[in-house]
Amino acid sequence: MRKTCHSETGILRDVYIKKASDAFGSDDHLEKNWKSLNYLGKPSFPGSLAEYEAFESILKDHVENIYYFPIDSGVNMDSIYCRDASLATNGGMILCNMGKAARRGEPAAQRKAFLRDGVPLLGEIQVPGTLEGGDVAWLGENTLAVGHSYRSNEEGISQLTALLAPQGVEVIPVPLPHYRGPSDVFHLMSILSPVDSNLAVVYSPLMPISFRNLLLARGYQLVEVPEEEFESLGCNVLALSPRVCLMVEGNPKTKSLLEKEGCLVLTYRGQEISVKGGGGPTCLTRPFSRVI
Repeated sequence: MRKTCHSETGILRDVYIKKASDAFGSDDHLEKNWKSLNYLGKPSFPGSLAEYEAFESILKDHVENIYYFPIDSGVNMDSIYCRDASLATNGGMILCNMGKAARRGEPAAQRKAFLRDGVPLLGEIQVPGTLEGGDVAWLGENTLAVGHSYRSNEEGISQLTALLAPQGVEVIPVPLPHYRGPSDVFHLMSILSPVDSNLAVVYSPLMPISFRNLLLARGYQLVEVPEEEFESLGCNVLALSPRVCLMVEGNPKTKSLLEKEGCLVLTYRGQEISVKGGGGPTCLTRPFSRVI
């Protein structure tokens, strides 16, 4: 067994997170910002703290090393969804350039934390390129799928491809649909969550046919999220290790389908920290290394 950054499904060993208290700040801060950031509703600050404590407790039971992004005046509520601002590779961290203008300060804030912790940096996505970590998913150690979305543009994908070429990584662009438009939270990982090397949770109605066929050709079995559980983040599932899954509670059909495939499914209440902001457990974490 060995460590790698090029996996979505190995045993999670090192992960960065940002506490709800540090991202949301206060009830007053939430009141002032939730509408402009397109949240579905104002998160309850006490409720957010309680939900995050339970979420963090599950991570502590399963992950060896947890690192924390600190409070930073250059970022806002969305910084709780810390996957989006960076990408971990075996050659170092790649800092993203956010497609959502209100999140542009997040990569610089994460850079400070990585430098503090001695985490090497490989590079960063530069203007006019945009890239968000929610659009990026490893399908294997040498294969990276990247959503071409309103958050990650063609230039950003091109820069990422160039940064990863020396590591022998093939980047596969995945054209995503318009769906609800530029203001909506819609990433590749809104419709794809690998949970084992040959098992992935998907929402096929919004998945390009060519990409779905590619997953099947690579030997993936697909767990199909029902329509009624898509909006409640049923497709956003974090693998803590192969077939050990963490998801937002309230998606019983998807949970049952995963259990039929031999998965252990852990859940947390995420109405305040996940559903209202459109970010499930994959979004709440920046996995750094896994053991495969």
